[in-house]
Amino acid sequence: MSICNLARPEIRQMRPYDAPTIATSWSRLNANEAAEFPYQLSGSGDVNRYPEMRPHKLSEAIAECFGITANCVCPTRGSSEGIDLLIRTFCRAYTDNIVILPPTFEMYSVYARMQAAEVREVPLLSEDDFKIDWSGIESACDDNTHLIFFCSPNNPSGSLVDPEALIEFANRRGNRSIIVVDEAYVEFSGRESLIAQIGKIENLVVLRTFSKAFALAGARCGAVVSTPEITKLISAMMSPYAISAPVTEIMLEALQPNNQNAARKQISRIVAARDALAKELAKIDQITRVWASFTNFLLVKFASSSIVCRSLEKQKIMIREFQGVATLENCARITVGSTSENDRLLNALRSIGAT
Repeated sequence: MSICNLARPEIRQMRPYDAPTIATSWSRLNANEAAEFPYQLSGSGDVNRYPEMRPHKLSEAIAECFGITANCVCPTRGSSEGIDLLIRTFCRAYTDNIVILPPTFEMYSVYARMQAAEVREVPLLSEDDFKIDWSGIESACDDNTHLIFFCSPNNPSGSLVDPEALIEFANRRGNRSIIVVDEAYVEFSGRESLIAQIGKIENLVVLRTFSKAFALAGARCGAVVSTPEITKLISAMMSPYAISAPVTEIMLEALQPNNQNAARKQISRIVAARDALAKELAKIDQITRVWASFTNFLLVKFASSSIVCRSLEKQKIMIREFQGVATLENCARITVGSTSENDRLLNALRSIGAT
């Protein structure tokens, strides 16, 4: 049995949208485009024309960056769209379920509920540095558990999944569940991506984004990385011309070797700043704990997060508070900013502690 048999039957049988052929040297009278561009917009390119249905050059560039073949890559509008596409592809409404490990990225459950798929939660062990309850996941799964989401490094705890344990678990689930590993922050971890396991583990999907380490949040570009069979299904679910021409142009430039080197240097600076910030935060009276992080943010616990966050807001400093989340009571997520932003934050927190 192929892992793709977990996809909804109507998706497996669906005929994808047949977009008009893109041939830039031809007279394109087949797609109802504007023949001329009436504006003067900097960096707009030929936006009067539709882009490629699926930008193959972008797939190739992403694949080269990740060290994999292009047919294993499906570019998406951020990794969030990848989550949505996976759930809509593999989960039948009111029948199938996903398993998530809270506290984690909220959009797994949001997209599942949009699809009317059941969400089963197996909380991370917050008392044990947010380690994974593997036996709890096994107990939560049944024949209709089509997707299991792991965020590594995890948002918001900053913790990592043990790759050997995950690979062993993925092999145990076999063709019963797809294992989705969201690696939005992996570049900050110093660990190897599980993309290296694509092709070795049939039921593995890795989500990547260029919003974090590549500093391209505004471009909205990510990727679903998996076997060609799975990426073909995901691509068929996407709307036509999903990736705009300007985004493709930006991404192709960002993925040039010199710009990848620049991104790596910035990652090193952020990691150093993160570790320095963690040490300083641990000295502040209002803070009772700073968790180890493998991301570009830190999870901290305050004596009273509401007092601290309201005080910071008055100083026009925003951090991410987690109200109503039992395992994150009085906790907040702090993004590593510029040197001046980090200093401003520390000074503000010290002033709260002195009052």
